[in-house]
Amino acid sequence: MFSLRGGGRWVAASLTRQHPLARFGSDSAAPRTPHFDVVVVGGGHAGTEAAAAAARCGSRTLLLTHRVDTIGQMSCNPSFGGIGKGHLMREVDALDGLCSRICDQSGVHYKVLNRRKGPAVWGLRAQIDRKLYKQNMQKEILNTPLLTVQEGAVEDLILTEPEPEHTGKCCVSGVVLEDGSKVFADSVILTAGTFLRGVIVIGLEMHPAGRLGDQPSIGLAQTLEKLGFVVGRLKTGTPPRIAKESINFSILNKQTPDNPSMPFSFINETVWIKPEDQLPCYLTHTNPRVDEIVLENLHLNSHVKETTRGPRYCPSIESKVLRFPNRPHQIWLEPEGLDSDLIYPQGLSVTLPAELQEKMITCIRGLEKARMIQPGYGVQYDYLDPRQITPSLETHLVQRLFFAGQINGTTGYEEAAAQGVIAGINASLRVRRKPPFVVSRTEGYIGVLIDDLTTLGTSEPYRMFTSRAEFRLSLRPDNADSRLTFRGYKEAGCVSQRRYERASWMKSSLEECISVLKSIEFSSSKWKKLVPEASISMGKTASLRALDVLKYEEVDMDLLAKAVPEPLKKYTQCRELAERLKIEATYESVLFYQQQEIKNIQQDEALQLPKDLDYLTLRDVSLSYEVREKLHFSRPQTIGAASRIPGVTPAAIVNLLRFVKTTQHRQAAMNELPKTDQCLCDTDRLEERQL
Repeated sequence: MFSLRGGGRWVAASLTRQHPLARFGSDSAAPRTPHFDVVVVGGGHAGTEAAAAAARCGSRTLLLTHRVDTIGQMSCNPSFGGIGKGHLMREVDALDGLCSRICDQSGVHYKVLNRRKGPAVWGLRAQIDRKLYKQNMQKEILNTPLLTVQEGAVEDLILTEPEPEHTGKCCVSGVVLEDGSKVFADSVILTAGTFLRGVIVIGLEMHPAGRLGDQPSIGLAQTLEKLGFVVGRLKTGTPPRIAKESINFSILNKQTPDNPSMPFSFINETVWIKPEDQLPCYLTHTNPRVDEIVLENLHLNSHVKETTRGPRYCPSIESKVLRFPNRPHQIWLEPEGLDSDLIYPQGLSVTLPAELQEKMITCIRGLEKARMIQPGYGVQYDYLDPRQITPSLETHLVQRLFFAGQINGTTGYEEAAAQGVIAGINASLRVRRKPPFVVSRTEGYIGVLIDDLTTLGTSEPYRMFTSRAEFRLSLRPDNADSRLTFRGYKEAGCVSQRRYERASWMKSSLEECISVLKSIEFSSSKWKKLVPEASISMGKTASLRALDVLKYEEVDMDLLAKAVPEPLKKYTQCRELAERLKIEATYESVLFYQQQEIKNIQQDEALQLPKDLDYLTLRDVSLSYEVREKLHFSRPQTIGAASRIPGVTPAAIVNLLRFVKTTQHRQAAMNELPKTDQCLCDTDRLEERQL
């Protein structure tokens, strides 16, 4: 047993100074000796989901965080969800994750984006009360069975010899804290966020920090680098905060919440707050004067001059002005909470000196008299090339070590939460020596996210969009439970009995009603009389099923049930069921063809590549050295994953496919050999007896 470096040192201002090794939580079964099944490092959005998931799976789990009072803190925007991101939240919820349920208890403005398009790409989104979210998340985490929370910063990893049946140079067996104390574990999950050698930037000033008010993690970053992990550098930013009473909202465009509000969680029928009690958002825009201030002061902004890559889809105002000159840019003024005096100007991320930020803000319509409470700032931090992890989020280099969240190059609360729940499940399964829980890109946006990271890598903060998924019509927000809840319950044990029973009821109800809708058939003329609102062509001679009528835009289950009360009326009593039936009818015809495409993809995914394959020395397959290097670095687990790696040619895939099939045939023949030998022995014995 060894650690990479000698004793540790303080890397964070931690409450453990007042409460050394303080532990919080209700788990009376926590071990007296510092040994846990799973240790999670970091209490952000990835860390909380990972810790809760591991505990739900039955593992004794320790969550290590700098400060308990920052668990559930929304460091940047006060919102969850959006296009693509809302899909991730629904899938996290389908696996019994936390963030969707907490958002349903903490939101102040709920809105579904992309309503003008089909329900497959709707984006559930909500403005969140920062204080409420933090309170509710801490309450959830501190009352999770089998989960202990401890304050402290991790300085180093405890490493042991590798397990011979798995790839990797060594195996993690615990962590070393800043005071030199050790905590042993069978699996470790790192969710360091922006803390790995994090630096905050305002103008030309740079300060070591993971976020405003928290010190960075230096020792852990050095440990990972010395282990041989490929480390990159990314940056992100946050806007200034503005005093609410100093804004002239009366001249701005007002956006009201949806009525009724759609909850994020499948187990909630409504959100905690009525639509009339929710807060509005307001829209304003930048103007040429803002562009002038940015362009005249670029020499005072080191964050923009750095070569570190920032987020493409949530860029700073400086990047927008440089990339799209002479164009107004949207600024959404978003509330930070019901009793908060702050407004978050979404779209105005900036790292200019504070006095120039104030000057720029007052040039914007509605903000002429605005008062800045906190300046915007940039954060630069280390991340690890995600091609160094498997689809289970375990690293190739170090066995039983998992990465989740921004450490893998992603940006956003939702992407972090999605990785966290998968890492937590797999860390627990690894302890129990069970097969990993892997979501493929044909099963969910979580699968798309992880597959993109592990096969393509990323050189800029990765953000989820619906356009990244090939099978959007199948991977909808409404059916995430039917795709993932049953797998989570049976394969991982991370789903509660209550959620499983609800998903089972919904599945059987959908199947039953769809069968009924298919059985009801009338002529087009009769349907036109029964449902005059539908634009049914009278020229159609073939009879129409009720399911076909439901496909019309003007028709929903309520309208159909009025036309045919018996037996359809009972299916309108549950709003979610009625809405899902409408969506299923809308996509019925196209889903058949998409399912065929998915089966073809799944055949490629079923062709497993040997985990211990040494691509650099492999002689039985014709591959260029460039392709060998790419395969060696990414270590894809299937032929399908190998085909998505940039630079791996179709010819290389054909050769690799031939090699895999030949290997499988050889293995099958070897497995049959003992049976043949046994058969021959039995025949010999029989002949001896007869003789």
